[in-house]
Amino acid sequence: MKFVLATQNPKKREEMAAILSELGVEIVTEDELGVKVEVEETGETFGQNAALKAKAVMEATGLPAIGDDSGLCVDALNGAPGIYSARYGGEGLGDKGRCELLLDALHGKTDRRAHFETVICCVFPDGEWIAARGRCDGTIAFTPMGENGFGYDPLFFITDLRKTFAQLTPEEKAAISHRGNALRAFKPKLAKYLAEHPEVQ
Repeated sequence: MKFVLATQNPKKREEMAAILSELGVEIVTEDELGVKVEVEETGETFGQNAALKAKAVMEATGLPAIGDDSGLCVDALNGAPGIYSARYGGEGLGDKGRCELLLDALHGKTDRRAHFETVICCVFPDGEWIAARGRCDGTIAFTPMGENGFGYDPLFFITDLRKTFAQLTPEEKAAISHRGNALRAFKPKLAKYLAEHPEVQ
C-alpha cells in the first residue's frame, strides 16, 4: 500500500521508510507522484499544521497521506520559535541566520532549556486519521557546534551525550530525536489501523 509523504524533503522519506517498511507500507513523495501541494500553515499548533499538510496531499492524490510539523521550543522565550521555527526571523533568513537570531534573543539569559517537538499525522481517504507526538529535551548551546544536521541542530545540546544534534551521526540522532520518537509512537498506531482495515492494503 502506498502512503504519500507531504514533503519535498528526501531525508524525511528515508527516515520514515526505514521505520514503516516493516508494516509493508511503501512511502512515496509528492515529487514521485508528480504533484506539488503548497499548504499554508495556518494552524496554531504542530498537530494542526501536520493535519493541514496531510489532508491537502491526501485530497490531491487520493492516497493516504502523512504530514508532519516540527519545531524548537525555548523555555526562556515562552516556547518560541515554536511553530514558526522554519520562518523565524522571516522567510529570507537561512539556518545560520536563524541560529544567530536565536542566540541574540537568549543573550544574557541563564535558562537555556529547550525541546524539539514533532507531530506526525496520517489522513486516510475515508476521512479517518491517526497522529503521534515526539519530543526531545535539551538546552541551547552558547555557540554552534558540529557539522551534521540542519536548522537549529548546531545549537541543540543533549546534556547526557555532551553533544549537539549536529555532532551526532544520523543514526545517533534518529535514536533520540523528536522525529524518531514520533515515528516510533506512530508505527503501532498505523499497524493497528491497518489490522482493522484490511481493505486499505
